Amino acid sequence: MYSKKPVAFSFVCLFVHALALPIIKREVPQEHSHEQFLTTVRTSLNLNNPDEIQDPVFGLLGDAAGSDTDCLQQATADQAFTNAKAAGDVNGQVAALIYRALERNTGKVGLASVPCTSIKALNPEIAAISQHQDPASDGASATNKAITLELAKQIASVGGDPQLALKSGTFAPGNIGDPTAKGNSCDDAVGCIFTQNLLVEDATADEINAVRDRLKDVV
Repeated sequence: MYSKKPVAFSFVCLFVHALALPIIKREVPQEHSHEQFLTTVRTSLNLNNPDEIQDPVFGLLGDAAGSDTDCLQQATADQAFTNAKAAGDVNGQVAALIYRALERNTGKVGLASVPCTSIKALNPEIAAISQHQDPASDGASATNKAITLELAKQIASVGGDPQLALKSGTFAPGNIGDPTAKGNSCDDAVGCIFTQNLLVEDATADEINAVRDRLKDVV
């Protein structure tokens, strides 16, 4: 949740600015590939949206796709998580955590997205997570695995099924220099990474269970 009006104003301005920019080729609608989580986050966000954050899909647009904010995804997840927690909605909290871990789109295959550094999330569970990176970018395999395992830990901490962290995974690596910038993404808005079996899991079920067991030992 972000209560400062300048932050809210900047998000609104960035959205308007995005509409005015020319269309640049990108992996759209990759942003809808995990649609089931966007739908739940949207519902949670609409319970209380003091900063007037736009639809969750805009938090997954990369800079080349018309959005020049690096923290909109985190802000959206943080507010949705806050609302779901206040409502006692574990499913909503889990969806917000997974949404925070989804890959943000970028302008070309192999280009990593910029991390959010200017704003700190109010919920430590959200603050502990960063977004998946393009699978063809440098070090993406190790980076995305670490993100998935941390996500599993945070999901378990709120009472969710840590195995759901595997659903935050992205696509198989595309070819560097692909002129379409599409890579191996899909192009329908019904959660196509699942319906077309394109999801590449970053960890094994046993590795997720090990994270869960370590968390139990700490508790």
